[in-house]
Amino acid sequence: MNNSAHQVVVLGSTGSIGVNALEVIAASAGRLQLVGLSGHSRLDLLIEQAQQHRPRWIAASDPDLASQQDWKQLPGECQLLTGQEGIQQMASDPEVETVLVAIVGSAGLMGTWSALESGKRVALANKESLVMAGGPVTELAARQGGSIVPVDSEHSAIFQALEGQQRSELQRIILTASGGPFREWTAEQLEQVSVEDALAHPTWQMGPKITVDSATMMNKAFEIIEARWLFDIPEDQIDVLIHPQSLVHSMVEFQDGSLLAQLSPPDMKLPIQYALSYPHRWDGPAERMDLSRAWQLEFSPPDPERFPALELGREVARSGGTSGAVLNAANESVVAEFLGGRLRFNEIVPACRAVLEHHDFESHPSLERLVELDRWAREEITKWNCR
Repeated sequence: MNNSAHQVVVLGSTGSIGVNALEVIAASAGRLQLVGLSGHSRLDLLIEQAQQHRPRWIAASDPDLASQQDWKQLPGECQLLTGQEGIQQMASDPEVETVLVAIVGSAGLMGTWSALESGKRVALANKESLVMAGGPVTELAARQGGSIVPVDSEHSAIFQALEGQQRSELQRIILTASGGPFREWTAEQLEQVSVEDALAHPTWQMGPKITVDSATMMNKAFEIIEARWLFDIPEDQIDVLIHPQSLVHSMVEFQDGSLLAQLSPPDMKLPIQYALSYPHRWDGPAERMDLSRAWQLEFSPPDPERFPALELGREVARSGGTSGAVLNAANESVVAEFLGGRLRFNEIVPACRAVLEHHDFESHPSLERLVELDRWAREEITKWNCR
């Protein structure tokens, strides 16, 4: 074991972000050392990753699936952990310095919480940690001496653009969005959207849930909420621009009118590497922009009628409290209903709003209350769909 290497645990290593993170770590020339992996259902791939990278531990987050898996091919030096307890053990180990949280959905919150409670750096690719519990999570980081470095390309761009700047001179944050496949569709066309239409993203290759969120722009609503907590900025200083090329990942504007933007091809390995290497930069496997060819950059404001999720995100960023947990859970459930053919595309945002407006708001909830409301909102979506 290289004692001088920065020790990293990757939660959600079998997903898209996790796979890219392992490539970044392997290309780090020994600067980063992978000591822990976790996966949920793709356990054969988790074993393959363990064979390739030889971590100290792997964790299978679902104990039932873990009990059905044949672990004979797991390297002898690799300890098998299961359930949330296994994830917490890795995330809180004293020798671990950074925990990359790439678990999709509300399940990622507990990994984030465990790492920050132990004073770790969290390379955060899990939107739900801040959407559900932005206040408690950022307070925990400050109290325990942990830190959050964003992995999302948009928040990484903002994080980089703000480095060395006077925060008192910041005018606004501008999140860029590809606009997904429906940025020019009419309201009538949106009523006829199929699952296949929604999964045909023009720029990024992502999982089904995240791709649908991009199509509704609920992902951008969540990013507004994330930015509010990550950068401690009110929602009225956070704007969104449609940028189809996905080369400018976000911008910040200062009081003198200057705009600072971060540009790169749409390759997640760059923001992943920066979150793991911060405050340093080194050569890595991310794609580079070919400046020998011509590039075109387009920007336009999003249509609020076509993308009502954006206003919903602003409302939740403004109100805080329990709103984010309810919106996140409702959206996860309603997207599953859409993907299962039980609900239309243009019903996704109205269903989320209905559940959000129906819940008992609390301004300073406990983590236990947020988890309770997460369950409640999912049940409400089922009832809403049976109306």
